[in-house]
Amino acid sequence: MRLKLLTLALALSALPLAGHSEDLLDAYREARANDPVLSQAQATRLATGEGVTQARAVMLPQLNGSFGVTQQSTGANLANGTIQGQGHSRTRSLSATLDQSIVDLSQWANLSAARSQASSQDATYDAALQALYVRVTTAYFGVLTSQDALVFSKANEDAFKEAYDQADQRFKVGLSAVTDVYQAKSYYELAKAQTIAAQNTLNDAKEALTQITGKPVTDLKKLREDLPLTPPNPADPDAWVQSALKTNATIQANQYNVEAAEHSIDSARAGHLPTLSASVSRGKDTTWLEQGSADVRGNGAYGTTIGLQVNIPIFSGGATQSRVRQSIYQRDEAQDSLESTRRQVVRDTLNFYRSVLSGISQVEANKASVESGQKALEATRAGFDVGTQTMLNVLNAIQTLTQAESSYSQSRHALVLDELELKQSAGSIDLKDMEMVNAMLQ
Repeated sequence: MRLKLLTLALALSALPLAGHSEDLLDAYREARANDPVLSQAQATRLATGEGVTQARAVMLPQLNGSFGVTQQSTGANLANGTIQGQGHSRTRSLSATLDQSIVDLSQWANLSAARSQASSQDATYDAALQALYVRVTTAYFGVLTSQDALVFSKANEDAFKEAYDQADQRFKVGLSAVTDVYQAKSYYELAKAQTIAAQNTLNDAKEALTQITGKPVTDLKKLREDLPLTPPNPADPDAWVQSALKTNATIQANQYNVEAAEHSIDSARAGHLPTLSASVSRGKDTTWLEQGSADVRGNGAYGTTIGLQVNIPIFSGGATQSRVRQSIYQRDEAQDSLESTRRQVVRDTLNFYRSVLSGISQVEANKASVESGQKALEATRAGFDVGTQTMLNVLNAIQTLTQAESSYSQSRHALVLDELELKQSAGSIDLKDMEMVNAMLQ
């Protein structure tokens, strides 16, 4: 009997499942709404943006009001030969003060630093959103790859079980040696263990997708067979690198961090400079004296005070110089981080570019390997039936075909991911790329 199980399993794994199946865009929409990593990036972005409002607020007029009541006890005294009793005096103060900073260069530098930090977090959020495209797709295709691996493992197990049963029957009628039985049983038991491992891998892959989307994984649409094998456009790795250096969101975030650090240096250095502020205050004090039966009141009149204040820093124990040095060190750290990010992006961009090219060749080679493996298995089985092939040859042919099918599945999924990661590294990935991948599903 010809062995068709592996070929049938591969064909079944490529068919769409019955009923409604979730596609990649469904998973992305759920992830966009529920992914805690993206939500954290958004919260950090909003929190950092408030720093601009706070830095600007100290430069605007500051209006404060105050109200206070004080009481002071007065002792006994001798007046006109008469001893006066104890009493107390009370004072009520009411005022409003308007302060305005006029010249304070550190405040302007802090505002510029806050704006750069906010821009950095905006770019960081963009990077997190772009990373979400890849994370969702990676987890989605991780499930598909694991599903295929489980299908192949089960088909492998069934094929080895059939070979084992056949070897056992041939041994019982004296057509083969017991060695064939032992070999077939060994392969069969190993295949059962591999099926269990494949099931565990699939369960973990589903949990990885659930971790991002927050929803249990249902049936997923699979990658269609006629996968477009298109090389990167433009076909110049240097063009991709130049694009990445200009538009990669992580690089942009680090560039804004360097700008913020430069402004922080200016702010620290401004600690050596004078500041000028103005104030306007209006209020009144009302005092009355209570002593015995006497109650002497004095109604104060409203008064207005206008003033300018110049603050000239002279000595702060070296704190200002220390803040300047600290800011310079932090600027140097930000520049080193930027350079490290640039180098990593260049490396990643070139690697993904090459991976797409090699991935196309791998898909084509693995497809040919599957076709050859199917023919080899059929020929080996036929040879075994007529006595020109051994059972070990049959078992090895089954295993070779399964490995070829698994490699073919992995290379197809990896090619799609490499194409997305290349665009992510170049800073050009967006929702349209997800839609293009989703169009490849069936």
